[in-house]
Amino acid sequence: MRKSKPKKRILTPDPRFNDTLVTRFVNELMMDGKKNLAYDIFYDALEIIGEKMKETEDAPLDIWKKAIQNVTPKVEVKSRRVGGATFQIPQEIRESRKVALSMKAMIKYARARNGKSMAMNLAAESMAAYNEEGGAFKKKEDTHRMAEANKAFSHFRF
Repeated sequence: MRKSKPKKRILTPDPRFNDTLVTRFVNELMMDGKKNLAYDIFYDALEIIGEKMKETEDAPLDIWKKAIQNVTPKVEVKSRRVGGATFQIPQEIRESRKVALSMKAMIKYARARNGKSMAMNLAAESMAAYNEEGGAFKKKEDTHRMAEANKAFSHFRF
């Protein structure tokens, strides 16, 4: 858009926890406009987390939020052509993009797991991320490692 930035949409909080972060995650999880199904999958996943992690005194929603924090990257690398060569330039990420990237990674690696249902896969990926392991956490670590390796090119920022 040439003239103005698009307006930021206001998300309505989810019905059970009254949390907009949950709504954002469910919107990312949703396929083909099936929002009720996405909510069912998410709530089932939280119930599975609650059953499997009884020894921790945290609530399932708190475990899930901690998992999201654990897979949230702080920096990313962007490609930039300088004089015929392409450099990977590390850049800090703005807050809304951080959350979006972490949610997308969590859902991507939950879908890639081979389990019984999507709720079980999402619960397993969330518990793995809470314990700082699993595919989504590994992706964050790889991104940070790549940014660290290319720190020398940070003066090419745009």
